[in-house]
Amino acid sequence: MNLYNVPVPPSLRRDIGQLLIGSLPGMTITPEIRSLAREFSLGGVTLFSRNIEAPEQVAELSVDLQTLGAELPLWIAVDQEGGRVARLRKPFTEWPPMAVLGRSGNEDLAFRFAAALAVELRAVGVTLDYAPVLDIHTNPKNPIIGDRALAEDAQTVARLGAAIVRGLQENGVAGCGKHFPGHGDTAVDSHLDLPLVEHPPDRIRRVECVPFREAVRAGVAFMMTAHILVPSLDEERPATLSPRVVQAILRDELQFEGVILSDDLEMKAVAKSYTIPDAAVQAIVAGCDGVLICSGDVETQAVTLEALVHAVEEDRIPFKRLEDAHKRLRRAKERFLAAPVTSGGTTGRLRHVLGCDAHQRIAEEMSRFL
Repeated sequence: MNLYNVPVPPSLRRDIGQLLIGSLPGMTITPEIRSLAREFSLGGVTLFSRNIEAPEQVAELSVDLQTLGAELPLWIAVDQEGGRVARLRKPFTEWPPMAVLGRSGNEDLAFRFAAALAVELRAVGVTLDYAPVLDIHTNPKNPIIGDRALAEDAQTVARLGAAIVRGLQENGVAGCGKHFPGHGDTAVDSHLDLPLVEHPPDRIRRVECVPFREAVRAGVAFMMTAHILVPSLDEERPATLSPRVVQAILRDELQFEGVILSDDLEMKAVAKSYTIPDAAVQAIVAGCDGVLICSGDVETQAVTLEALVHAVEEDRIPFKRLEDAHKRLRRAKERFLAAPVTSGGTTGRLRHVLGCDAHQRIAEEMSRFL
């Protein structure tokens, strides 16, 4: 029931579905996922190691996933940073950790790396990469960022991060800067608990925000929020759920016009204190345009989508907020997915692209800075 007489269009469930980038439990599309997609028109799917067997299988799965998109194509997303965070392994090029680019200081090398990475991703139908990491590695005790970060200073991260954004996006893969407003100076893994960042607002703006600001200038398509608590910005809510962080700083102050995604809402930094559906509602209210649910549990995805529908019907999520999110999501798909999303996934084509000599030479050039 619409308790507040908010005009809710018949397309509400379809539009709500676009807010979710979900995941699969295995290497094929289950009947449950197909049923969910028919009802909600899902925004996309993130691939993890459990979904990946071989390049040809990933390519075929990417094509199959597009059959779920009734109106808009789906994002096929992956965490492919290089180093220890890489879902796609050999015969894909195995890239060294991003800290090597920081040691090189070479923007051209960062661009060429990202361009080669994008070519391999597109070859198997992947259209969104959760990269680059824009966190600054200022805390040597950080258990989760480490050599995933480009450097220990803001300017180097900003320069090289922007080059990676350009390399990815000029070659057809949407980039996603992460983790706003900066996960670098933490001592806790947000997969396990809620990290605390105790810097004052002027320090956050002067240091942590610098790479994100430069990524905005480079036209990055997506930003991902961090599940961290920054008391100087919001004493109660993790950044992902905080309008003071997401809307006031990332959207209004940094003037980011792209898509804002939450990090995985099933991480314990959020899930210890919030149910997944409640966290999703709060993230959208805070200014996120989409949420990630990554375990592959279809029931959790379905219950969360229903909670978002009810939140709009009850005006806990203002309809204007949904319209704004949907507009940004559609605009990003028109920018990167205007052409039909197909994969060049024949065995011959993949052997020609994945781990090719040109890409291996770039990886070797990067590895000199290990």
